Amino acid sequence: MITIQVSKPSCTHSYESKKVIVIDEVVVVAAATVVKVIIIIIIIIIIIIVVVVVIVVKLVVVVVVAVVVAVVVVVAVVVVVVVVVEVVVVVVVVVVVVVEVVVVVVVVVVVVVVVVVVVVVVVAPVVAAVV
Repeated sequence: MITIQVSKPSCTHSYESKKVIVIDEVVVVAAATVVKVIIIIIIIIIIIIVVVVVIVVKLVVVVVVAVVVAVVVVVAVVVVVVVVVEVVVVVVVVVVVVVEVVVVVVVVVVVVVVVVVVVVVVVAPVVAAVV
C-alpha cells in the first residue's frame, strides 16, 4: 500500500489536522495495466490500418497490371486480325491476277483458232482455186 499524508494547517485538532490517503497498489497496477492495454490497442489499430492500406495498394497494382495485360491482349488480337486481313487481300489479288492471265490465254487461244479457221475456210479455197 502507498500512504500519502496531507497536513491541514488551519485545523488544531490532531484528527482533523492530518488526512491519510491510502492508495492500494492493486489500483496503481490496474491503472498502469489499463494504460498499457490502451497503448497496445492503439498500436494494433495502427498496424491494422497499415496492413489494410498495403493490401489496398497491392489490389490497385494488381488491377492496373490486369488492365495493362488486357490492353496488350486486345492490341495483339487487333494486330493478328490486321495480318489475317492483309493475307486475305494478298490471296484475292493473286487470284485476280491468275484469272486475268487465264483470260489473256483464252483470248489468245480464241484469236489463234479464229485465225486458223479464217485461213482454212477463206484462204485455203482461194489458194486451191488459184493453184
